[in-house]
Amino acid sequence: MPTPRETILAELHAQLSALPATALRGDALPERVPPAGMLILRDGEPGEPEVTLSPLRYHYQHRAEIEAVVQGAARDTAFDTLCASIGAAIATDRTLGGLCDWIEAEAPRPVDLPVEGAASLKAAVIPVVLHYSTVDPLG
Repeated sequence: MPTPRETILAELHAQLSALPATALRGDALPERVPPAGMLILRDGEPGEPEVTLSPLRYHYQHRAEIEAVVQGAARDTAFDTLCASIGAAIATDRTLGGLCDWIEAEAPRPVDLPVEGAASLKAAVIPVVLHYSTVDPLG
């Protein structure tokens, strides 16, 4: 049985997979970026939990990351559209079907990346904070 952490990350990936952009999890950036863009979900860091006793619970503010990448002549517009679609997907269900207490994305910091012999990339890491509790830090 998967841990709550894995279940939450898998559900977030499933929500991202419903977007027009190609969504991967933990993979390297492929050589070609699809026209609709590419999303790569990184598991990130759960950080130090706050602990409550009676009952024992570990409360996490897990920081996952979504790498958003677009390429092409209209990359500024495509990047804006991609970021807006990520925000809309997260806002649709901020508890991921009741798996976590709350999910929120932070603003991206876009950068332009030159590619030799091809159109440059526009990319950003979008931090996503997942608030959830568990009875075991390993489970």
